[in-house]
Amino acid sequence: MKKALMTLVLATFALMVKAQGTISGKAVEADSGEPLPSATVKLLKRDSTLVKGVVTDYDGNFRLAAPNDGKFILKISCVGFKNYSKDITVSGKNVALGKVSMKTDAIMLEGATVTANAAKVTLKEDTFVYNAAAYRTPEGSVVEELVKRLPGAQVSDDGKITINGKEVKKILVDGKEFMTGDTKTAMKNLPTSVIERVKAYDEKSDLARVSGIDDGEEQTVLDFGIKKGMNKGTFSNIDAGVGTEDRYSARAMGAVFNDKMRVMGFFNANNTNDMGFPGGGGGGRFGGARNGLNASKMVGLNMNYEIKDKLKLNGSVRWNHRDGDVLSRSATENFVSMAGSFSNSLNQNYSRSDSWNANMRIEWTPDTMTNILFRPTFSITKNDGLSMSESATFRYDPYLYTDDPLSDEGLKILEAADSVMVNHNRNNGITYSDSKRAGGMLQINRKLNSNGRNLTLQLNANYSDSQNKNLSINNVHLYQVMNALGQDSTYQTNRWNLTPSKTYSYSAKITYSEPIMKATYLQFSYQFSYNRTKSDRSTYDFSNLGENFFEGLTPDYRTWDSYLNRLGSLGRPFDDYLDTDLSRYSEYKNYIHDIDVMLRVIRKDYNFNVGVKVQPQQTNFIQDYQGVYVDTVRHVTNITPTADFRWKISKVSQLRFNYRGTTSQPSMTDLLAITDDSDPLNITKGNPGLKPSFTNSLRLFYNNYIQKYQRAVMLHLSYQNTRNSISSMVTYDPVTGGRTTQPQNINGNWSTSAGFMFNTALDTLGRFYTNTFTDFNYSHRVGFLNLDNKEVADKNTVNTTGIRETLTAGYRNSWLEFELTGTLNFQHTRNEMQPMNNMDTWDFSYGSNINVTLPWGMTLATNLGMNSRRGYSDASMNTNEFVWNAQLSQSFLKGSPLTVSLQWYDILQQQSTISRTISAMMRSDTEYNSINSYGMHRVTYGFNAVGGKAARGGMQGGPGGPGGRDAQDLQGEAEAGAVRAAPGRGCQIHGGEGRALQGGADQRPARGRRHLLLQAGRVRGPVRRPSPGPHRTGEAQRLQAHHHLRRLLAG
Repeated sequence: MKKALMTLVLATFALMVKAQGTISGKAVEADSGEPLPSATVKLLKRDSTLVKGVVTDYDGNFRLAAPNDGKFILKISCVGFKNYSKDITVSGKNVALGKVSMKTDAIMLEGATVTANAAKVTLKEDTFVYNAAAYRTPEGSVVEELVKRLPGAQVSDDGKITINGKEVKKILVDGKEFMTGDTKTAMKNLPTSVIERVKAYDEKSDLARVSGIDDGEEQTVLDFGIKKGMNKGTFSNIDAGVGTEDRYSARAMGAVFNDKMRVMGFFNANNTNDMGFPGGGGGGRFGGARNGLNASKMVGLNMNYEIKDKLKLNGSVRWNHRDGDVLSRSATENFVSMAGSFSNSLNQNYSRSDSWNANMRIEWTPDTMTNILFRPTFSITKNDGLSMSESATFRYDPYLYTDDPLSDEGLKILEAADSVMVNHNRNNGITYSDSKRAGGMLQINRKLNSNGRNLTLQLNANYSDSQNKNLSINNVHLYQVMNALGQDSTYQTNRWNLTPSKTYSYSAKITYSEPIMKATYLQFSYQFSYNRTKSDRSTYDFSNLGENFFEGLTPDYRTWDSYLNRLGSLGRPFDDYLDTDLSRYSEYKNYIHDIDVMLRVIRKDYNFNVGVKVQPQQTNFIQDYQGVYVDTVRHVTNITPTADFRWKISKVSQLRFNYRGTTSQPSMTDLLAITDDSDPLNITKGNPGLKPSFTNSLRLFYNNYIQKYQRAVMLHLSYQNTRNSISSMVTYDPVTGGRTTQPQNINGNWSTSAGFMFNTALDTLGRFYTNTFTDFNYSHRVGFLNLDNKEVADKNTVNTTGIRETLTAGYRNSWLEFELTGTLNFQHTRNEMQPMNNMDTWDFSYGSNINVTLPWGMTLATNLGMNSRRGYSDASMNTNEFVWNAQLSQSFLKGSPLTVSLQWYDILQQQSTISRTISAMMRSDTEYNSINSYGMHRVTYGFNAVGGKAARGGMQGGPGGPGGRDAQDLQGEAEAGAVRAAPGRGCQIHGGEGRALQGGADQRPARGRRHLLLQAGRVRGPVRRPSPGPHRTGEAQRLQAHHHLRRLLAG
């Protein structure tokens, strides 16, 4: 009986299983073929009764099982697209619909407004997608201001961009190369008003991309996505401003886009150091990135042309001009003498530079098996420099005696004190350089079959020619060394250097990939490289002519003739001053062989690479200097093991581990047993016994995204140690204040670091949010100290622990964003040999960012921050600085293309430009000249010939600006980060609150809605009104609205 019953149950179950046919497909946009995530898929009976429903996934895929055989209706719906309906017959077999094309719906029916806030950041595998609309920036700002606000991103004073602990090497616009080799042009010139999203990811190498085999050679890129309303046609943006303190700024951008070609032109001129709000991106910082007074001009053109699957052309040209006026004051304590060594310097540097750069990328795919890539480059650079400096070295802290050690009065006080002064130095310099460079890379790849067998040939050639001229006038006063008359010693070092140099290099590389089993490859490569550098410096020496010989001459750009002509009064031909000992001829020739063997395992869920590089090389070095002629040949072999493992945990999560070992050879000049005492206060010695150093580097990276809560998590860990690290052993002479430096091998250097990012919405509608980014680093640095001229140098260890925490929390709705920010930077330093130099310092800041959008097109943006320092032994460094910046903007004209703004920087005039650096050798405080506090009046005009009213409204201002800064035509063009949580178009709506969703409250539809309105990081869009029918009661409408809200929150 039991067996019969069991047989009946199994038979019934088998029949049920057999009857459950699966219906699957993929929803895509009809216009572009892009996947359509979060579309609603319903299976209905013939009488329209709902059987089952699902939502398409990130890639537009859907799958649902029919409860039984029969005839059904499949309906797919998505906001902004026409409904799709198809009759389905299920007869026990799976029904595969393939791609289902969804046509855009240009006119939406009236309906209730559903709004919620856009996710700030989303992830897909290794790609971070930042929604530009969710990071509100002041009107007229450029993308540098936007990037500063991204979680995990930092922009240094010199423009270096790091994100999630990795340096950004390239900028892309809509996935296409932009100003190759120059990240600053995009950061300083692309207006935030045209940006919809920012992607950060590791781009594969040219070889990996065309061969399809990941070689682990990647570079981190930022990819700026242009708004869909502006990616076809013509648009431009013009911004001009004048301010107090003679400040000015002008910027213009124009673009012409069509299906095949994109051309973007830029112009920029300003004397504000290209800066947005100081400390932008949350949290203040000392030094303010305003080191000196700098004025710059730039003209650039970028072009992208593409014939799909056949030809890609990317090219850019740019001209840059820069004028610099940098005045710096430094106070330094050197850890090189038990008696103490203090120095102060005052440096005035003027600079002028012009550069022309051209880059091109040509990729041709003549057939499906062949790819040819060519990258030519060309540049011309001219630099002028002018320097006037004064410095002094002291045995004791000079600030114990005077507040201004380098003033005339201060020097008199210190000279009168017993044995305080060591030396005093005045230096004037005039420099000029002219450099021309040209090069190119040609890569030819041929797929030998469809299983991954590839053969690649890569050729590189580069040439550069430069001319350098340098005049140096130096007067030195030694207080601890007496001359024959019992007076303080003085000497002058006056030299004129002419240095022409040339560099040639070329290389040829062949790579072969062989599939040894399914998705597993062995890759072999061999490269031969030849490099030659030749330099021939002629030095004219006219030292010790007296401290006042050149008195009355004022240095200026390229005015060396006035100095050299004065030598004619001595009655000697100028050529007689040529010093053959100080002149230097050098020539390097490198012959390098690179042999690589790599095993690559590529699976759906993970990739694994392991390999080794063997690099035999020969170096031929010729030098004629200080009467010593050297012609030597050196043979070395470097070995570099690598390993890389990447686990794709899910479509939004990955774990990656990377190891690399690198060998570094000492330079030939470091290996020569030659003492260079041409500067008596800075003597260098070579060391023939130097060994190559070897560095182990490990990195672990993890990220995840929880779509339901708009929650992003990132963690990275790294470790590095170096064997036979090359360190400089410095011997300090307390009598002259001079230093003798010699390279030495040393062991024990290692460091580790970690970073953690957490970004999440705090409520279901995403109005409240928070993000945190934590950096931790620890370094164990070992160096040499030769204290007080000991015969044997001592090893000194400096351990430094650094913790930086950035925390942001905020609230945003359609017209207001209020954000609280805080940063904490703690540094714990322990000096083994000189514990008096231990440090426990705290740099912290806290403040707020406020953006208010008013109905009549006016916006107010302001940030306030208190920057504080504590724990410094110098009480003057323990400061509080309250920095307040504000901007008020008003939009005009139909579509709000014109914006007039008033900006105020450092209103309370409290921002300083003092910074501190510390190492095993010294501690230094530096202050720069700058203008931090000023006001500016700006006018911005944006024009868009194609994008429609919404796009034209979006041309002005930054994210969240008036008039719908992020507005675009519906037309199926709503895109990443603005209307969905991930790249690719979709149906999710992010915005604020909607009455129709509030538990059946007032459901009167908003009228006149014909397009999506993306405003201030929100999206307002009509929910399609259901047609009347037997199942369309008021309760059903509330249920449908609730369903839309659930899909919204899932994004």
